[in-house]
Amino acid sequence: MNDKLAFVFPGQGSQKIGMLADLAASHPQLLETFAEASEQLGYDLWRLCQQGTAEELAMTERTQPLLLTASVALWRLWQALGGPRPVLLAGHSLGEWSALVCAEVVGFADAVALVRKRGAYMQEAVPAGVGAMAAVMGLDDAEIERCCAESAGDEVVVPVNYNAPGQVVIAGHAPAVDRAIAACKAAGAKRALPLPVSAPFHTPLMRPAAERLAADIAATRFSAPAIPVIHNVHARVEPDPAAIQRLMVEQICSPVRWVDCVAALVAGGATTAVECGAGKVLCGLNKRIAAMLTVCATEDGDSLAAALAAANA
Repeated sequence: MNDKLAFVFPGQGSQKIGMLADLAASHPQLLETFAEASEQLGYDLWRLCQQGTAEELAMTERTQPLLLTASVALWRLWQALGGPRPVLLAGHSLGEWSALVCAEVVGFADAVALVRKRGAYMQEAVPAGVGAMAAVMGLDDAEIERCCAESAGDEVVVPVNYNAPGQVVIAGHAPAVDRAIAACKAAGAKRALPLPVSAPFHTPLMRPAAERLAADIAATRFSAPAIPVIHNVHARVEPDPAAIQRLMVEQICSPVRWVDCVAALVAGGATTAVECGAGKVLCGLNKRIAAMLTVCATEDGDSLAAALAAANA
């Protein structure tokens, strides 16, 4: 174990056609994890992410199992290559499920089934076109919260991702999001622009999805974490499996407090954060949140080699 090492796991938006192809060519054991997921899903997940379309990858019920599988495959590869064990884990939204699998809280096959349902339930909770999300840059969190509260009226618009200082995502009913965008711009935001997503994730509008997933989670075995996981809902670790089950239901309707999660990693002693998954979105966010952190990606051979070197330094 490296007591200064943390692992972080990305969420939706990190997927792309051809992801991990470089690593799979040199480390074919990656494909074994994809084969496990494919058996659970009933379709070829590796083929989807190598030969599918961007539109297919963006379907939430496919995106979520794909990113989970990519992260778990890389975690297993890290272990096979002798990478040190981190002292803390955290995941951004869907990535929290990846963290739970790697912490041995949930079995991989169970998690694949759960996140497929999670994606479908979230997509079905709000009809297409009813909800929206937008990114707001260069405005204080409290000011964004005020703009949302004043723009809501009898609809919903709330901050949902506290991604980095000066970078917050808002979501809710589409007209309310439009009003909040205008309010944020008037308040001095550098940018406020709609995001190309199909549902208002992490808002109270996701309550039907949370209620449906709660039954599935209750029927799934959760164990105490072998490595502590910092949770999105309150940016703290939770050792009790039943409490983790409740948090994973609550997470669907609650904001992702990523700034607080990274602060908790640093407070826990982490000086290096390895992004275990496709892309390097979290590397960028984490560096903005905590400039003293060494951040590493694992999305290709060069990145993985550099991360192993940093973790073993």
